[in-house]
Amino acid sequence: MNTAEAKPAVLELRGLSKSFGPVHAVKSVSLSIYPGEVIGLVGDNGAGKSTLTRMMAGTIRPDTGDIVVAGEKQTFESAQDARRAGVETVFQTLALVPGLDIVENIFLGRELLASGPLGAVTRTMDVAAMRRRVQEGYERFGLGLPDIRTKVAGLSGGQRQVVAIARAVLWGSRIVVLDEPTAALGVKQTELVLSFIEQLRSHNVAVVFISHNMQHVMRVADRVCVLRLGRKVFDGQMSALTGTDLVALMTGAATAVEQVAAAG
Repeated sequence: MNTAEAKPAVLELRGLSKSFGPVHAVKSVSLSIYPGEVIGLVGDNGAGKSTLTRMMAGTIRPDTGDIVVAGEKQTFESAQDARRAGVETVFQTLALVPGLDIVENIFLGRELLASGPLGAVTRTMDVAAMRRRVQEGYERFGLGLPDIRTKVAGLSGGQRQVVAIARAVLWGSRIVVLDEPTAALGVKQTELVLSFIEQLRSHNVAVVFISHNMQHVMRVADRVCVLRLGRKVFDGQMSALTGTDLVALMTGAATAVEQVAAAG
């Protein structure tokens, strides 16, 4: 058991299944995720990663099974329900508004209003308070981003990813699900994103890292969950596997039993 697993699971997926007509996208998948842990979720196309991610995000409901957050069973009817429970998903689309600055994007839909009755009536935002909170977050997480008043349109792809992830953790999310966060990024921007993910461990944030890039998974993941044809075929420490092992599990060239035996 690693250090993270010594703590109670912050997110548990218990026997989740989901079908779309005759297609069984996810078949009775169970997974426990712990505070301060990065778990890699990998699988070939059609393995069920996207469907499992959407169930965690609250955008679709499982046909069977339970989602448990910090020991409490949850029913997610929407992404807002998942966020309220502490599960924030950062999709590849990021949902950032290029014409707004970093602060405005982080507080998008959660703007702070000026105190007193005038703020409530006029809907005047407390810009100073929002900037102060974001700056505090910058310092707490050691973010190497441009000035908080910079428009998102002026950020690189990697910087936009970091803003989207920071938005999740600055709002106190206990679990952050990252859907291909390094896709289409250059080497320098990928490093920025991976370094930030690694920093989240020390802040007790649980991270689910979905990626097709095995090198990135091997670098940041403490544990890896491999899906194949909708089923979980491996769930174990990343240190016990090589990139070749992961590919073999994803393609069905090796079974979890064979890999565990080889690792031992």
